[in-house]
Amino acid sequence: MTLDEKLGITIGTGQLNSARRCVGDTKPVERLGIPSLCFQDGPAGLRLVKNVTGFPAGLNAAATFSRRLIRARGKALGEEWRGKGAHVFLGPGMDIMRNPKAGRAWESFGPDPYLNGEGAYETIIGVQSVGVQACAKHLSANTQEHWRYGASSNMDDRTHHEIYFYPFLRSIEADVASVMCAYNRFNSTSSCHNAGLIGPNGTLRKAGFKGYVVSDWGATHDSAQENANAGLDMEQPGDYIFIVFGGNKLRDAVNKGEVSQARLNEMVARILAPWYRFDQDKDYPPTNFDAQKKDGSGPRNLRVNVRSDEHTALAREIASASAVLLKNSRSTTDGTPTGVTTRGLPLAKERIKSVAVVGQDAKMPNLNCSDMNECNDGTMSVGWGSGANSLEFIVPPIDAITSFLGSSASVTSSLSNNLDDGVNAARGKDAAFVFVNAMSGELAAYTIVHGNQGDRNDLDLWWKGGSLVERVAAVNNNTIVVVHSVGPVYFTWSNHPNITGIIYAGTPGEQTGPSIVDVLFGNYNPSGKLPFSIADNEDAYGTKIVYNSLGFPEIEYTEKLLLDYRYMDSKNIRPRFEFGFGLSYTTFAYSGLSIRQSGTSYVVSFTVANTGAFAGVEKPQLYLSFPPAAGEPKKVLRGFEEVILNAGASSAVTITLSERDMSIWDVVSQKYVRPSGTFQVLVGSSSLDIRLDTSIAI
Repeated sequence: MTLDEKLGITIGTGQLNSARRCVGDTKPVERLGIPSLCFQDGPAGLRLVKNVTGFPAGLNAAATFSRRLIRARGKALGEEWRGKGAHVFLGPGMDIMRNPKAGRAWESFGPDPYLNGEGAYETIIGVQSVGVQACAKHLSANTQEHWRYGASSNMDDRTHHEIYFYPFLRSIEADVASVMCAYNRFNSTSSCHNAGLIGPNGTLRKAGFKGYVVSDWGATHDSAQENANAGLDMEQPGDYIFIVFGGNKLRDAVNKGEVSQARLNEMVARILAPWYRFDQDKDYPPTNFDAQKKDGSGPRNLRVNVRSDEHTALAREIASASAVLLKNSRSTTDGTPTGVTTRGLPLAKERIKSVAVVGQDAKMPNLNCSDMNECNDGTMSVGWGSGANSLEFIVPPIDAITSFLGSSASVTSSLSNNLDDGVNAARGKDAAFVFVNAMSGELAAYTIVHGNQGDRNDLDLWWKGGSLVERVAAVNNNTIVVVHSVGPVYFTWSNHPNITGIIYAGTPGEQTGPSIVDVLFGNYNPSGKLPFSIADNEDAYGTKIVYNSLGFPEIEYTEKLLLDYRYMDSKNIRPRFEFGFGLSYTTFAYSGLSIRQSGTSYVVSFTVANTGAFAGVEKPQLYLSFPPAAGEPKKVLRGFEEVILNAGASSAVTITLSERDMSIWDVVSQKYVRPSGTFQVLVGSSSLDIRLDTSIAI
């Protein structure tokens, strides 16, 4: 290849390039049959593109606690990328939710590194199974939007390996094609020219990564030689904000010998290897859309429809499976679980003759919002930023409820956040559905959305949502609340006696309406589990968003391994709803815990029985308590399963603890080491609802 051809592979064509079809791309090498490589947002569905599916976001995928559904979601995303001729799926996001207000946390899988790692692994396996490259992001410790273009995430080596790098380790084990380096600095050095992270002897390569490192869009700083020699393989978008490789800078560095030909060849080989490995050189669809014309206009938008009945059904199933039932004060006609519901959930359609649907969050959102979905004036199905997805086919809750009930019940709506109107709509109805939300997103061009600049200002519901809930509950004794949110919010009203049901529905994607109807009326028994804890004050989380600083801040991660439930356990804080919590319309019993050794692993076995009146799905979780001298949190998640059971049925469950699951990062030897001593094995329905326990002596 010529120097020009090599440079064209390693440098994006430019944000300001009118010929660019994707959010990022490279120059083709036509004489070798290498097309322009198409990089496209976002991790929950194609952005800026028509005729695609808007899937539930990463945090909802995590709430399913289902490897099956997470992998299926990844495969469906890959199929849509392939159908549109996009080579690289810019995801999954695996940014740890260090603080619950973090703007982009909803794109990833929550505050727990194990759950993030499993979410990343299954997504990548699914995406790449259909020949699409995945791009794991953002390396490393990209945990807030304020000051993100230069803030430094400072931490010790053990914290980095066990918390923030662990999902990337699982991504490497899934053979991920590429990794995106982050905007922020890591331990005071820019992530994209941090040799300790991405260099030949850096954390990423020592963990076995063989793919290429691509910059986040505009995340490069300083000289071309510093970035290339530190381990950066590709700069995107190639212009805009900072130009490091572009503008002939990489060319000059190569010509001067500041970047060797061998290093340039390595960069190109790393980029092209996945293109060949995934057979993208053979019958791969050409790019058939134009991301610069999101309305689908223009000759380069061929309007190829990659939607399918299967994808729509999957999006709906994941949205339902990720709905977390937080409260259910159910009563029935005969006082037994098999009776017909009179209050609470699931609602009995035949008994409900009048309902109120209250809240702006129930109505159709703004379909003509910005490229980044920087609006919150309807139902909230996804956050804003590059992780947003298509709202083209969204079905809002009001439409789905009205359609489902048909002529069987009257529906009165108050689709604003006016408190008095909500009260008037709810008074005297058989049931009142209150839809409330809280949103966040990407800083981008320092965008402010209703007073929030990426990260949320607080953990309150938007639009005085808590007051709306309380006012409606004061006049309706069968008030059911649905919360769409990007993370934890305050639930100070949850114990109100007239609130009979609460569902945390998160960011459920385009099938938000049908999926919540399925749950409300019992067509889908909720099985979601919280991928974070919900506390009554921010101090319970032990971390802060740095909003104000004289220049880019040095953010010290002094909490180390203690995030979310780990921190709360250490301080004996009991949250309102704990990590892993989620009710069902049925009940489950656990029994028969046993452990056997298998090589260096331990196989944990137990039985789960459905002891209630409905078929349902339980998500048993395994937590591990390390020997005290190990310096680990009181307990850490190390396994989970999905158990599908008819009423009265039971099933044997096995979860394997690998040697690494029982190890800590040893800074001296630079590897995972299993400590000696007694481990406690805890099995239960949430981090605080432990049903079975035993010990292992090492």
